Amino acid sequence: MDSLDNRKFNSGLKPAMLIINPVSGKKLALRCIPQMIRALMDGGYLVTTVVTAKRGDATDFAALYGGQYDLICCTGGDGTLNETLTGIARAGIDVPLGYIPCGSTNDFAASHKLSTDILTAAQNIASGRVTRYDIGQFGEQYFSYVAAFGAFSWLSYTTDQNLKNMLGHTAYILDGIKDLPKIKPYQVKLTADGIVHEDSYIFGAICNSTSIAGTIELPENVVDTCDGVFEVLLVKNPRTIVELDQIVRALLTQDYTCPYVEFFQARDICVENPPGMNWSLDGERADRCEKAFVKPIPGFLRLQG
Repeated sequence: MDSLDNRKFNSGLKPAMLIINPVSGKKLALRCIPQMIRALMDGGYLVTTVVTAKRGDATDFAALYGGQYDLICCTGGDGTLNETLTGIARAGIDVPLGYIPCGSTNDFAASHKLSTDILTAAQNIASGRVTRYDIGQFGEQYFSYVAAFGAFSWLSYTTDQNLKNMLGHTAYILDGIKDLPKIKPYQVKLTADGIVHEDSYIFGAICNSTSIAGTIELPENVVDTCDGVFEVLLVKNPRTIVELDQIVRALLTQDYTCPYVEFFQARDICVENPPGMNWSLDGERADRCEKAFVKPIPGFLRLQG
């Protein structure tokens, strides 16, 4: 991709890059490319479009070329957003990010009240309104809203894309039922702001969102997405059906007085991972590590839209 130094047009249009994931959601983005470009042009942007072909492309596009643009946009699911944000963070680029959500669950959009109508989302981005949000750093990796392990945390990257396109949230539930044998407890030691939480857990999430995996909702009066603090949710291993029922009820009703659910806030977190435990970042599989240091980066994300 050539430098934009010689592409300053008298029209005054500002350069923007639009990263498109062609297989996300119901592939609506492919059918709406002209409308997205037109909406951004109406907002004063000259748009360069790039299309991902494999995992990691959005990260490379943003990191290698993002510094040449006044705006980086991406359209796809939360995984596409994660890749694009990771590219911006790794390159240390201070540029607004626009997100046109067209994935299967769109947790980030739900938490930040972003429109899931493609044209409306593009028009909102073109309006130029920018809001600051925290992101998270997980070792050398990044996430926009959640780092999770255990039950349900793998569904975003193991559920068949065609099934997700057809059924949306229902696909995750069906896949979760099919893969119930995968749900196993992990003996995890998590130190949050100096306080140790150690037990046998079937699920854990370090998040900056009111929605997790399209199935768990956190209280909006507690979650502040720009306060430099994470919300942490840990679910203990149920030993009886009665305990499992209490856990399900607690998660559905946001009753965190349940003795099998831990819910608290923290800034600096260290997790000592047992062998074989996988993490997902915004629904994408994270690199394995024996110990993960997790911290917020306050106000890093300049979300436009």
